[in-house]
Amino acid sequence: MSPLIEIDQDPLLGILIRFLTAILVLFIIIRLIYFRYTKNKRNVFSFFQMGIMIFMVCVLLKSVEIQLGIALGLFAIFAIMRFRSQNLSLRQMTYFFTVIGVSVINAMAVYYHPVRGPIVINSIIILSVFLLETFFNRKVSDKKKEKKKKKPLSKTVLLYNNLELLDPENESELLSDISSRTHMKIEKVEIRKIDLIKGTAELEIFFKDKVSGHG
Repeated sequence: MSPLIEIDQDPLLGILIRFLTAILVLFIIIRLIYFRYTKNKRNVFSFFQMGIMIFMVCVLLKSVEIQLGIALGLFAIFAIMRFRSQNLSLRQMTYFFTVIGVSVINAMAVYYHPVRGPIVINSIIILSVFLLETFFNRKVSDKKKEKKKKKPLSKTVLLYNNLELLDPENESELLSDISSRTHMKIEKVEIRKIDLIKGTAELEIFFKDKVSGHG
C-alpha cells in the first residue's frame, strides 16, 4: 500500500501534514525573507492569517468539481485587492499572491510522491523568493552606496577666452585648462553662449573641490 493511500485513509492526518507544511513555508517566506528585507511588521500578521484562512477554505471546499472554481475565485480576490488597495505596493501584492499560491498548492495539490513532491515544489517557491530578494536588494544597496559616494557638484559661471578648446574633441584639454586656471577640479562644462566678436564664451562649470596648484 502506497503512502498516498495511507494518508488518504486518514483525512485528518493528511490535512494536518499539509497544514504544517504550509505554515513552515509561510514562516520561511514571511518571517525569514520578507521581514528580513523590508522590516515591515504591519503586514506579517495579515500574510499569515490570509494564508491560514485560504488553506482552510481550500481544504473544506476541496472536490474535483469545484477546484477550478476555487482557483478562479482566489485570482478574482487578488485582482480586487490589487485595484482597491492603493496603499499596497506591487511588491507587497506580490507577497500576497505568493501566500495565496503557497496555501492553495499545499491544500489542494495531489502528488504522485507525497513526500518528495511537496518538498520540491515548496523549495522552488522559497528559493525563487530568496534569490530574487537577494539579487534586487543587492542592486538597490549598491545604487545607494554609489549615490552616497557621489558628492553633489557645485557650479558657477565662467567667462572663457580660448574658443579653440570648445570643440567636443578637445573636452579633456578644456577641463584641464579650466582646472589649472581656477585651481578647482572641473568635472563638467556646459556652454551657455559664445560671443565671436569679443572672442569669449560664457561657460557653466561643475566642480567638486579645489585642487592644489599655483595662481
